[in-house]
Amino acid sequence: MHGPAHCTADARTARLRARYLLSATLLASSLAAAPARPVHPAPAVPGFSGERLARLDRFMQREVREQHKSGVVVLLARHGRIVYEKAYGVADLAAGRPLRTDAMFRLFSMTKPITSVALLQLYERGRFELTDPLERYLPEFKGVKVYAGRDAHGNMILAEPKRKITIQDVLRHTAGFTYGYFGDTPVDQAYRAAGLEYAKLDSLKELVHKLAAMPLLHQPGERWEYSFAHDVAAYLVEYFSGVPFDAYCRREIFGPLRMKDTVFGMPEKLAPRYPTNYTPQPDGTLRPLSAREDTYRRFEAHPFGGVSVASTAQDYLRFAQMLLNGGELDGVRVLGRKTVELMTSDNLPPGTPTGQEGIRYGLGVSVITAPAQAGILGSQGEFGWSGYASTWVGMDPKEDLIALLFTQYTPKDYRFVDEFQTLVYQALGR
Repeated sequence: MHGPAHCTADARTARLRARYLLSATLLASSLAAAPARPVHPAPAVPGFSGERLARLDRFMQREVREQHKSGVVVLLARHGRIVYEKAYGVADLAAGRPLRTDAMFRLFSMTKPITSVALLQLYERGRFELTDPLERYLPEFKGVKVYAGRDAHGNMILAEPKRKITIQDVLRHTAGFTYGYFGDTPVDQAYRAAGLEYAKLDSLKELVHKLAAMPLLHQPGERWEYSFAHDVAAYLVEYFSGVPFDAYCRREIFGPLRMKDTVFGMPEKLAPRYPTNYTPQPDGTLRPLSAREDTYRRFEAHPFGGVSVASTAQDYLRFAQMLLNGGELDGVRVLGRKTVELMTSDNLPPGTPTGQEGIRYGLGVSVITAPAQAGILGSQGEFGWSGYASTWVGMDPKEDLIALLFTQYTPKDYRFVDEFQTLVYQALGR
């Protein structure tokens, strides 16, 4: 399950980044026909081949045996019931502690769909329209300019935006923002010089004020560019709700969905449940990230909308099942059915490049519009997202399927996620 790539100068790298995402043009008829279902464990679910699921099991066993990954949790749910749930390997290689299915994982960008749901809840309450200019609520963005190349002395040429940034632009990554991590344009360099890095920022307010002082990398609405946009969305949650972003999520999403093991950052009392995060070495071995490299602890006090949530596979399943059900789980409605339909539809302006054919983008999730054009196993109408530590969720309305892959391996292993998707879909029966 794949999706749009970071739009950088390196098209090949962009394509590789794109291929880990899942997505959907979610049909209203599909949502209307699918009643809300609770999540209940079950020993078997019709429609999966046990023999073919064994291929997935052997693949994961090999990954941990050969120490390509230290440990992995896999969870598959179909028709609202868990069909497959297993932990592989260890939580820490040095300690040899077995990984458990209730381990807490740093989700990084899998925070973004949660942020999108939070802001869309406030949209449903009439606080704003998606087409409203961002500057109406955040006047810091009134004077924003657009990067238009360099002059003879190497200085940035700045142009006026052709139109204003909208809130919809923020939710679909077409505002013109970037991340500063993946490219080396003058705009990326300006981001880094200003300290626009999660490890250096103390609040959403600081992030937004620094971001508003940066030129846009592209004209609003003209290009999909992975960015700090969901941190702006989280700041808008604070603006419209009047409460801190993390408190809002606990009150309006985690609490109602009974996501008891979903938190921001790494609270000290829960730290033993977090697997060690590893990075590969040139010789193929895994090196644990140092305390300085692993910034997740600071997110408890400094939550962001683009990263910072941690959760278990079963907790995130409840969030995913709510979306697959059209906004409801166990009798609790979090979003309206039509809002979920909009969120999981292609929201990009026609012709906006995403880095891969057959893949589009909604409001916080990727959208598969043509699996054959994308070159993947899957369904038209799938949606989902991934995280920097090789975590991933995919939701498929046609197959009534949710797939979760949780590990702690940075940077993201795109091929690992691709192979997981193939193994899930080849195991489907009727």
